[in-house]
Amino acid sequence: MIKIANAPCSWGVLEFNLEGEAAGYAQVFDEIQSTGYIGTELGDWGFMPTDPVILSGDLHAHNLEMLGAFVPVDFSDPNAHVAGGETAIRIATLLKATGKAPFIVLADDNGKNPERTQKAGRITPDLGLNAEQWAVFAAGVESVAHAVLNATGVRCVFHHHCAGYVETPAEIETLLSLTDPHLLGLCFDTGHYTFGGGNAVEGVRKYVDRIWHFHFKDHEPNVAEKSRQQGRDYFTSVRNGIFCELGKGSVDFPSVVKALNEIRYLSWGVVEQDVLPGMGTPKESAQRNRDYLRSIGI
Repeated sequence: MIKIANAPCSWGVLEFNLEGEAAGYAQVFDEIQSTGYIGTELGDWGFMPTDPVILSGDLHAHNLEMLGAFVPVDFSDPNAHVAGGETAIRIATLLKATGKAPFIVLADDNGKNPERTQKAGRITPDLGLNAEQWAVFAAGVESVAHAVLNATGVRCVFHHHCAGYVETPAEIETLLSLTDPHLLGLCFDTGHYTFGGGNAVEGVRKYVDRIWHFHFKDHEPNVAEKSRQQGRDYFTSVRNGIFCELGKGSVDFPSVVKALNEIRYLSWGVVEQDVLPGMGTPKESAQRNRDYLRSIGI
């Protein structure tokens, strides 16, 4: 049975430097627990306690498990790889101290490239990396994954993400082809995969051997179409609800769950309804998202 968690990004706690105030971690813990989830991810460094004793105590008090932490690195810049590895090791050390076996969720430093951010959801091949740049990018991912594993024993997965250099199905395929399948897994995100031009059910079946971690996120097709028509950037798309509540968008979640069962995926599924700080009513959305997943059998 897939275990269901939620993440701080559903409360507006994102890795980007954005205006507005997100909820505090105590509120997020309370609301994740009260809406029926049994796990969480870390969120930005410093959002939750960085003292492992305090963090472990808070997790235990809320009957939550720590699953992982999102670590963006500018992998296209070779000068950023060492610092990225140091950051990932620091975070992995904290995660490991909670007593479980979480993942470091690596990603590009999304939202930093203006053109990729402006054209998220409609990326064309000419906006991607060339062969030499891919070699640098993939080597950086592997170097960080090796560093984390050697220092802490924690494994890494890579999160494909709109507004970064690994967004489209073709870009995901390229990265996976250039990296060691025993070293690096895939954090498959249904919403980002769909907005990036893929079919989530087909993606689950295609990457069966690389999916180590999973994010449940929906995709609002009307918002996506308006983003294409109006040339909206990534953040405007998010602000307008590109990642809607589960079951209200175009992702075929019953078929996604069927595919996950077919590939015998038995790890965590993390609900992520990315919102900007101050958007919506996160607790109510979290409850509806949990109820929806129960309605389709998980």
